[in-house]
Amino acid sequence: MKILVINGPNLNMLGVREPEIYGKETYETLCESIKDHANKKGIEVELFQSNHEGALVDEIQAAYKRFDGIVINPAAYTHTSVALLDAVKAVGIPTVEVHISAVDTREDFRQISYIRKACVKTISGKGLKGYLEAIDFLIGMLGEN
Repeated sequence: MKILVINGPNLNMLGVREPEIYGKETYETLCESIKDHANKKGIEVELFQSNHEGALVDEIQAAYKRFDGIVINPAAYTHTSVALLDAVKAVGIPTVEVHISAVDTREDFRQISYIRKACVKTISGKGLKGYLEAIDFLIGMLGEN
């Protein structure tokens, strides 16, 4: 099984950007945690981060027929990007939307998610552990098929 983990804008600034909301752990810590978890579960994982919407769309499209599942934290593009929604719909890969903070309890605009319509699950407000939960969900879902 092969899972792609995609992170959107500003997630490379974890540990620096608003630590009271996103925590003090760095993006590198997140990546290592995901790799370690995938290794323990016996699956392959690839990580990608970009601050550019088109690069995220390109990565989703490139996943077609290469990955079994996608975990995505679109960050700010969650609330604005029909392009990411369309890309996930186009490739038809089971995708889990992840947010470090509890976006449903934050500003009104953060409660809107375009990509959610194409996702099999949303995990929000569980910190970095939400990524591991998303991977486990995909393992369970894909293992049943």
